[in-house]
Amino acid sequence: MTTQLDNIKHMIHDNYIVIPIETGYIKPHENLNQIINPAKEIMEDGDYLVIAETPISVSQGRLIDESKYKASLKAKFLTTVWSKYLWGYIFGPILGIKKRTIKNLRKLPKETKAHKEVILQLYGLKHALKPASEAGVDLSNAPGSFVSLLPKNPEKVAIEIKKEIGKDVFVMIIDTDATYMKNNKYFTGLPIAIEGIEADKGFFGYVKGQLSENMGSTPLGCSDKIDVETALKFANIAEDYQKSLANEMKTIHSVKSVLNVDIDEITIETLDSITHTPAVIIRKK
Repeated sequence: MTTQLDNIKHMIHDNYIVIPIETGYIKPHENLNQIINPAKEIMEDGDYLVIAETPISVSQGRLIDESKYKASLKAKFLTTVWSKYLWGYIFGPILGIKKRTIKNLRKLPKETKAHKEVILQLYGLKHALKPASEAGVDLSNAPGSFVSLLPKNPEKVAIEIKKEIGKDVFVMIIDTDATYMKNNKYFTGLPIAIEGIEADKGFFGYVKGQLSENMGSTPLGCSDKIDVETALKFANIAEDYQKSLANEMKTIHSVKSVLNVDIDEITIETLDSITHTPAVIIRKK
């Protein structure tokens, strides 16, 4: 094992070895070979391949150009009064949401109004009421005014990737939006999650979540049946690795900082100018 990994970048996380898969920017309608090919070479039976949801979504072409949406009065209210002021200054601090989230809410850009309109039209008020990260729509890894929706049928994608790897491995697609636990029941505001996590709770799941235990990232789909506790463990190992990266782009604000360009200047070329880590292989020591 040690000899095999001598020339492969990896780190130790408790009793596991984490091996990052580094790629360029996976573009719209591009296949996932940048992830699959190194996974074929490196993975062994029993390994886990944990993949972020955004490269899957982008490869599926699940991008929406928010500049084509005109904000309604409802979207403007939800952006300015509801999210920026009520959640940024009152509800957020009272419920103890992350300081980074509060800071971002207080400086919401004007483009957020169109974003709220997208959420209203595609997912409805239940998700649009959430002050941030609504319905898992990702602003941080798409060019210009585009955003990426959650992947279509992530379980099917995970199964197909496992078949291409051709080994007895587990493939899991995750989103960094939280899964919560209360009274030994798991739930998330996201529209989808693996079996055992009650999904599509939207704003109401988010509020309940602030009064519950945050269990970390949400597994969206897995190639094999898996219990929730195991899935969450591997999802969080993957997220911990992502957090250790200098060029982590979790929010649109961090994207601007990493790429050193204004939000409206982000292109596929600028996104492709840095190294991405869309997946990690996790192996028991």
